[in-house]
Amino acid sequence: MSLATATLIDRDASTNSDAASIASLQETIALQKAAFRHDPYPSLADRAEHIGALAGMLMGARDRIRAAVAEDFGSHPDAFTDLIEILGPAGRAAMAIGDLEEWARASERPVDPALYGTARASMRLEPKGVIGNMAPWNFPFEIGCGPVVEMLAAGNRVVIKPSDLTPACGELLAELIAATFDRDHVAVAVGGLELAKAFPRQPWDHLLYTGSPGIGREVMRGAAEHLVPVTLELGGKCPAVLTPSGVTRAAAESIVGTKLIKNGQMCISVDHVRVPREQLDDFVALAVQAGVAGHSASADCTGLIVDRHLARIEALLDEARSAGARLVELEPGVGADRQTRRMPLTLVVDPDPSLRICREEIFGPILPVIPYDTLDEAVAAIDADDRPLGLYVFGDDIEECESIVRAARSGGACINACALQGALPNLGFGGSGTSGMGRHHGIEGFREFSTARGVVVRGEGDHIDILYPPYGDKVQAIVEAAFAG
Repeated sequence: MSLATATLIDRDASTNSDAASIASLQETIALQKAAFRHDPYPSLADRAEHIGALAGMLMGARDRIRAAVAEDFGSHPDAFTDLIEILGPAGRAAMAIGDLEEWARASERPVDPALYGTARASMRLEPKGVIGNMAPWNFPFEIGCGPVVEMLAAGNRVVIKPSDLTPACGELLAELIAATFDRDHVAVAVGGLELAKAFPRQPWDHLLYTGSPGIGREVMRGAAEHLVPVTLELGGKCPAVLTPSGVTRAAAESIVGTKLIKNGQMCISVDHVRVPREQLDDFVALAVQAGVAGHSASADCTGLIVDRHLARIEALLDEARSAGARLVELEPGVGADRQTRRMPLTLVVDPDPSLRICREEIFGPILPVIPYDTLDEAVAAIDADDRPLGLYVFGDDIEECESIVRAARSGGACINACALQGALPNLGFGGSGTSGMGRHHGIEGFREFSTARGVVVRGEGDHIDILYPPYGDKVQAIVEAAFAG
């Protein structure tokens, strides 16, 4: 995400408050580590109960969650809050409960009976311990609680750090978690900039951070102090590539519709579109038709998170306009609503590559439309940039689309759709390169938050004594036979 939490916090926030928050965090981690040592292998039944409690917590707080999200964003559609912030993690929880036994099953590995006799070997997935989850502002409950499903499924204890940009959501989440879980099991740490800086430097057993690449680097540096393994979800400039057969009404509706979700404030939203040069105007016309009349004044439009972000988006448009770029407003003549921070979507057609909209992740209601002369050129331009979190390819020729997916690397991808790779609870989700590392969602999340442990149980009839010195004629004969055969 281009809007990093740490860069937007009021730097004059109370130092004393943060000092207390950091002390409380350290106390919570100590409590959770002690509790984990006492019960390092919670039963699958207990884990399922914990996951169910998390889902029940969210479902039971529907109205309060709706109100908190709307308060923090200035405007936010209740239906989308229901779908993503509540039903999203609740559905993820239901799937995890149903699949938990399969996820946790040890993977048996074959052994050579000629050497190891009747020995058995297996890879076991075991709890890591205490995990920190640094959640972003754009999906405070979905990412605040969603990964916790797999963390609990793996048998861990968790501390959630909400973003300071969503204080109403953060305070509500802290209250709900405290009413649902013991502090030594799941807890929430709320604080300002100093807490955000201190959080990754704690002795976690694993750390998940969702945010910007810049802050992700700082998080990784902090985690390195204790050699803490990290999962980073970092966004990027996710492109949509339209092949010649992909310039259709359906593609335009998918791209514009995805861009309108959260008003572009989604790490897997479409950042820009690449279209064949001779079909540039065709796509622009289709995109205008796909727009929703009066959307920015409706309850379905999400407000930009803070005034500073609104100013940033307006500055990006002003720069493009001053540079002579062609701007196409999907709601002509409609400006931003300062009170709710809602603003309409604007296309920027064939922008100069030097513009900020071509260099920075936009994370708002601007959609650059970039022409290309050959598909190879479009793919090369994408692959020359940092790897995005998502890649979206449109066209009738699925093999041609697949070839683009293979050639242009990204964290995830969709063909003839956008962002669905992040919506499926059973599909591992994550980045590549600067868009992140590691995966959560489904069994990939369970594995991410588990320790893979190889275990051998010795049997009978083995010959492992040949591994011990001194190495005599018997060992030499076996070695020579192996080289000869």
